[in-house]
Amino acid sequence: MWAGWRSAYVAGATGDPHDLGPTPVAKSTDDPDHCVFCRIAASGPPSASTGVLWVGRTVLVVLNAYPYASGHLMAVPLRHVGALGALTDEEATELWSATRTGVAALEAAYRPEGVNLGANLGEAAGAGIPRHLHLHAVPRWRGDTNFMTAVADTRVLPETLASSWERLSAVWPTGAAG
Repeated sequence: MWAGWRSAYVAGATGDPHDLGPTPVAKSTDDPDHCVFCRIAASGPPSASTGVLWVGRTVLVVLNAYPYASGHLMAVPLRHVGALGALTDEEATELWSATRTGVAALEAAYRPEGVNLGANLGEAAGAGIPRHLHLHAVPRWRGDTNFMTAVADTRVLPETLASSWERLSAVWPTGAAG
């Protein structure tokens, strides 16, 4: 597959098209005060306006503001932590538990034929917010991508984030540990 546009993207990371080494660490997301996930964690209880579905002791679950599919959610540690190995045992346990509960809620609310789970660890792996770890859960159906994604680099979503929040919060178990 030819991807001639890719070299410009990679070069943009360091400024040198021949330097494919690590990107500089100094990013605004290094600072919790400038991290979107830290701001979401401080935004209060779950609500459609914040997209937060659930808040636990060490993790929250929030809708992705730029979803790949309706219901696309993320489990996010409350603490500003970027590396999987830097999670405490409690955070790691609650992160996985929240992800499992999120997948169960997606299955109940959307009845997908499958679910993609993923974590982009580091900027080179595609993390949009590389300094604050998060796990994605995306419901999927056969044939749910079409020419719009391939040709127009556009996703077509049949509902608003508020509608997704309503559907998922309606099936989220009350008092669930994740």
